[in-house]
Amino acid sequence: MADIARLAEVIDPVAKALGFDLVRVKMIGSDAGDGERGLQIMAEDPATGQLLIEQCAELSRAISDRMDELEEAGDTLVEGAYRLEVSSPGIDRPLTRTKDFADWAGHEVRVSLTDGIESGDGKVRKTFKGILAGITDEVVTVEDFKAKTSKFPFANIHSAKLVLTDKLIAATRPLDTSGADDIIEEQED
Repeated sequence: MADIARLAEVIDPVAKALGFDLVRVKMIGSDAGDGERGLQIMAEDPATGQLLIEQCAELSRAISDRMDELEEAGDTLVEGAYRLEVSSPGIDRPLTRTKDFADWAGHEVRVSLTDGIESGDGKVRKTFKGILAGITDEVVTVEDFKAKTSKFPFANIHSAKLVLTDKLIAATRPLDTSGADDIIEEQED
């Protein structure tokens, strides 16, 4: 199993050096060797909230070069074969940083918690869907469609993402899809 915190520690400065913010680092697929694995990197240009195809390619090459350097020095971050995927977070992006919960307040979200909490409807729940009210002192507030107002610690969030709505589409800058037909996938060994 790859150490995601260590991967993020290595990848974040590479992204920052290119002027990008790291959104998420995630291993996808099976570590059991019975399927193709991928190292998924999501980043954004802070000016646009997205990455263009050329920026994805630039970041992918830089990450690959840095990981190769470390491997040559004896620090293997991901054992075995994997595919490196670098992408923009997209419109219905994952919310992974505290700033995301402030930046996207007012939009519909779906949140899954690690540990269930008693919600506004008196039930213990792990999933919430509603309007993100924001974050204060590491506590996220969601105006949940079922439970009214629900609050939970940021540290208890397993996963969270924006829900694609007309309001979100209207609030998002148009995505540039130039070069999308020219995507080339590379296999990392």
